[in-house]
Parts: sequence; C-alpha cells; structure tokens
Amino acid sequence: MEIILLLIYSFFVWLVFFKFKWLPWNFVSQIIVVTLPIFAMSAMILILNVVAPSSADVRVVNYVVQVVPRVAGRVIEVPVEANRPVKKGDVLFRIDPVPFQQELKALEARVPELSAKLDSARAYQRELNEQLKSARSVRDAVGSRLALAERRERQTGELALSGAGPRFDHEQAQTETASLRSELASTSAQVAQVQQKLSARTSEGQLSEVVQAHAALEQLEAQIVQARWQLDQATVRAPSDGTVINLQLREGSYAANLPLTPVMSFVEREQWVLAMYAQNELGNVEPGNEAEIALKTHPNRIIKCEVDSIVWATGMGQMPISGMVPQSGAQSIPPGRIAVRLRPAGKHKDVFLAMGAHGQGAIYTDHGELLHIIRKVIIRVSSKLDWLVLKLH
Repeated sequence: MEIILLLIYSFFVWLVFFKFKWLPWNFVSQIIVVTLPIFAMSAMILILNVVAPSSADVRVVNYVVQVVPRVAGRVIEVPVEANRPVKKGDVLFRIDPVPFQQELKALEARVPELSAKLDSARAYQRELNEQLKSARSVRDAVGSRLALAERRERQTGELALSGAGPRFDHEQAQTETASLRSELASTSAQVAQVQQKLSARTSEGQLSEVVQAHAALEQLEAQIVQARWQLDQATVRAPSDGTVINLQLREGSYAANLPLTPVMSFVEREQWVLAMYAQNELGNVEPGNEAEIALKTHPNRIIKCEVDSIVWATGMGQMPISGMVPQSGAQSIPPGRIAVRLRPAGKHKDVFLAMGAHGQGAIYTDHGELLHIIRKVIIRVSSKLDWLVLKLH
C-alpha cells in the first residue's frame, strides 16, 4: 500500500513539476518533494497503528483433550478412525465390561441380606421399646399394690396393738408387703435391664445395631453406585464435536487409567483465534470491534471477524512462589505481547480453520475510520502474496 501511495505521489509530482511545470524544480522544491512523503507516510503509519492496529502473529488454537480411561481393562472395540470427525457422545472405544458387571451383580446380591439385617435390628429396637413399656407398667402396678399393702400393714398393726383386731391379719399383711417389695425389685431390675439395652442410642434415638446395619447398607449402596459408574466408564465417548488424533488403541490392547499415558488425543472443534499485539497498540481496541484476518491456509481470502475479548494476562506477569529471589537483568526479556481473541463473524462464522494455522490480521477501532481503508488494502495485498511458495525444491 505504501508503494501504491508513493507511486500516486510520484505521478502528481511529475505532473506539477515536469509535465505542466506549475512550480520550479529547484533545490528547495526537491527537498520538499523528498521530505514530504517521508513525514506524511511516517505520520500515517503511526496513526494507523493506533486506530487500526495490525498483527503479523495470528494463530488458530484448539482445545486438546488427552483421553485417559477412568477404568482399566482390555479394549474390545475401537469404532473411530484417526483424523475423522466425530460427534459429541459418539463411542471412542469400549473396555471389556464383564469384570465390572460381575462386581455389580455381587454387590447387588448382598442388598437383601443387609436389608434383612436392618429390618431385624429395627424390629429388635421396637421389641425393646415394647418390653420397656410393659415392664414400666408392671412396675407401676406393683408399686401401687405395695403402697396399699403398706397402708394395710400399718392399719392391722395398730388394731393388733390395741386388741381390736387379730394378730394373724397383721402378719398376713406383713407377708404380702414383703412379697410385693420383692416383686417390685424384680420388675425394677427388669426395667433397668431393658433401659441398659436401649442406652446405646444415637442422638436420633436409634440403637447402635440399627445404626451399624443402616451404615453397612448405605456403604453397600455407595459401592453399587461406584460399580455402576465403573461399568458406564467402560464405554468412553467423545466429550464434544471434534477429531481423534494420535490414536494408539487397537482391539485387544490394554488401556490403563494412568494420567501420564493417554490412549489418544481429542481435538475439540471449538477454536480460539488469537492475535498477538504489542501492549501499547490496544488503547482503542474494544470487544465488538470489526477485525479481519488472512491465514496462510487460505491464500487471497479475507476472513471477517470481531473482537471477542482482550486477554489481559501474560506469562511475564506470573511470578513463581519460591524461596529464591527472582533474577532480573540476567537475560533479555522479549517485548511483551497481549493476546486478543477474535471470533469469525457473518458468513465466515462456520468457516473451517485448521488448528495451528498462522497468518496476519487487523482490528478496526471506532477511531480514524477514514484510515481503515488503507489497512484493508494492505492486508488484502499481503494475502495475495500467500500464493507464493518460496522454496527451492
């Protein structure tokens, strides 16, 4: 674009000074003619870099998921092929489910046993509660009869001493009182025994046997849930739309659930288009600004985008936490770059962008709209040069 402007400028200089000779071609005019485009082009480029900043480092990045099975086992099926698109939920591979099915059946077979133990423990608690209630009723009844017997003992004793009643009645009352006292002591002991059995209760009022049986049943249910989850994890599905690469699995191979040994890599379809800018170029850039990119994979094609966000973070701003004093000045630090995320827009919203594609781009801010045409011409001319394959073999 600069060359085009210089050619246009040279044409007008030729018209003014040589064709029509409107101005004399002397030393002063020569100095003006040479210095004017230098200053004008410098000012235009400086302003253009602020109102329509460009980047020679535009890259397409994708999320890559290292696929590691959550369970280990022998692989029985691998229905996908490398470098072929798959949909979310498609089966990537299957691990032999027989061991997990057997474990699940063994756990489910224990459910009736533990349920019966829990029911038995609850029935035993209800039985103890009924025994306690019955023993207390008997104790209360014996206590009432004992109080009446003691009163009769006193009355017959007073009559016997005064000669108004027979001594035999007093002795019979004494015998009945002693018998009731013995019976009361027995029923009280029975109440205490039942209370001692019921003393091992939780804060919710349940016996320890009930709590233990309930805990065992809940633990078994948790194991069943874990076994079902393991059985479900024997079938590994695609986490999203994408492509499988670095496929290492074959039927009959062993898949281990080790994080450091993924069995394949899954490239998600969701992409980030990142444009790297110098930190002082982003003063006027805002989300929603129009942008254009030209990638090497799409020669002579301009892809319309818009600014999604500015990633206000860089690795240079991260300081490791350690006991060492950070070094400074030992090595030259490269100029910092801030990433700007772009999103293809309009008719280019669903355009295919290869992961790792590289190119250039520009952002058109809300300022200096008259100069945007210059940046658009520059990026379009540069995109045509991508047709050139400069190598000697």
